[in-house]
Amino acid sequence: MKVTRKMVDKQLRFKGVLLDWLVTKKSEKEFIEAMYKSRKQMKKLYVGKNMKGLDCSEVLVSRKDGSAIRVRIYKPLNKTGAMPGVLWIHGGGYAQGVPEMSGDMYKRLIDTSDCVIVAPDYRLSIDAPYPAALEDCYEILLWMKNQAAGLGIRADQLMVGGESAGGGLSVALAMYARDKGEVNLAFQMPLYPMIDDRMMTESAKDNNAYVWNSNMNRWAWKLYLGELFESSGVPVYAAPSRAADYRDLPPAVTFSGDIEPFRDETIAYVESLRKVGIPVDFKLYRGAFHGFDIISPKAEISKDARKFLMKNFKYATEHYFAEQEK
Repeated sequence: MKVTRKMVDKQLRFKGVLLDWLVTKKSEKEFIEAMYKSRKQMKKLYVGKNMKGLDCSEVLVSRKDGSAIRVRIYKPLNKTGAMPGVLWIHGGGYAQGVPEMSGDMYKRLIDTSDCVIVAPDYRLSIDAPYPAALEDCYEILLWMKNQAAGLGIRADQLMVGGESAGGGLSVALAMYARDKGEVNLAFQMPLYPMIDDRMMTESAKDNNAYVWNSNMNRWAWKLYLGELFESSGVPVYAAPSRAADYRDLPPAVTFSGDIEPFRDETIAYVESLRKVGIPVDFKLYRGAFHGFDIISPKAEISKDARKFLMKNFKYATEHYFAEQEK
């Protein structure tokens, strides 16, 4: 899908051009080098940084091999009693990012409806390909369930969400949790999720939009899938668009821009949920590139996207529950 400047929302253009100049890479080698550089920069900028107005803390949760997953926890100030628990998974093409960079999202979610945000610093693809990130997120989801009382979380309101690759991991986690049968999710918020490695949709092919284009998408999938890249054996938990069964997944909300690579796979996921009777609310934003709501938060469509998400999140905290098996 060829994207022209005129197709981009006027309020998004300036930052889109600027960020595209800063982050878009012309070769796979440059992309990989940028991912390693980004990790160093994000550690300096974000790791350990608290969000003003929230109760922020950090724990280490052990993996089965004895290593640990760093987990950030965010709560409203001076709040007692059990609240919904949201596992929020940061984006970054599976290759970059830290949980602290989504602080504004945590603040909005908590301000909308008191909740506990649990944000794992999962393994990135530059360190370990699939299934490392999924295993880390599932480990923390189980930990949330088992430690719900101590965390101040309602065990019957475990939710999951994330942007981009975080959205992809959210969908994968919902499928994985359903199939494992060890924990039940009440709601999912996979925003413009990265879920289809095949890149055969109209929006994913030859997309030259700002910020995240087809080339970067391909290189990111190659890093994440490793030896599985371009094989017929890619598991649905790695690329959820390959799934055939969408039954018994939790209700959902999502949105996407109409010029970004993930537009069509997001729409396909929404339609797949609706076909099996799962409640899902979706909104498509004209002229919006990847991550527009984060990159240009003051744009009118970004404000609308946040309002749309928070309205649905509020509804979910009041209406969606999923009892845990004993």
